[in-house]
Amino acid sequence: MVTAILFPFLSGFLASAIGIFPPGLINMTAAKISIQDGRNRALIFALGALIIIFFQTLIALIFAGYINSHQEVLILLREIGFGVFSLLTIYFLFIAKKPAIKSKEVKKIKSKKSRFFLGMLLSAINFFPIPYYVFVSISLASFDYFTFEKKSVYTFVIGVVMGSFLVFYSYIAFFKRIESKTDFIIKNMNTIIGFITGIVALFTVFNIIKYYF
Repeated sequence: MVTAILFPFLSGFLASAIGIFPPGLINMTAAKISIQDGRNRALIFALGALIIIFFQTLIALIFAGYINSHQEVLILLREIGFGVFSLLTIYFLFIAKKPAIKSKEVKKIKSKKSRFFLGMLLSAINFFPIPYYVFVSISLASFDYFTFEKKSVYTFVIGVVMGSFLVFYSYIAFFKRIESKTDFIIKNMNTIIGFITGIVALFTVFNIIKYYF
């Protein structure tokens, strides 16, 4: 009983922490708001983003549940995914140029009226969570580590929200301390992404082989 609740929670927590930790629009904006307007306003911004992340993850798991129950769709998406992730790996490791590190100067964020709705807006235009959590949940389900029962789904979603909050809070509270590390991540972003997509491609082809053989 405890494992059935704890494992989906930890899976969602870790998946979100890994997916959101690299410097991106939302966490870097949260850090800038914290520097300009203080931690409380930044946390309000993060709360707006988290509400959208909650619904995006829920939609992703509903979609993943449908795909998981239709094996022909699942295999087709895995084959397409293998091709896409393989191409992305080649691109980021061997073709893409290294991103330049921008000036340390903190740019002013003009709107101060509603950090909450700004967080919702920036999170809503980020479509990455939906395909990401579809892939994560289906991959876990393929190894019988996750089921699409309501209890597991909501526990996973709560884990995602908590993991996302931890990352946002880290940027808000400790950005000055981790700034040099974010510069390293930005500088090596293509290699990191290429490495991740390579692992995903191998994982995907393993599942394809497992299905056919």
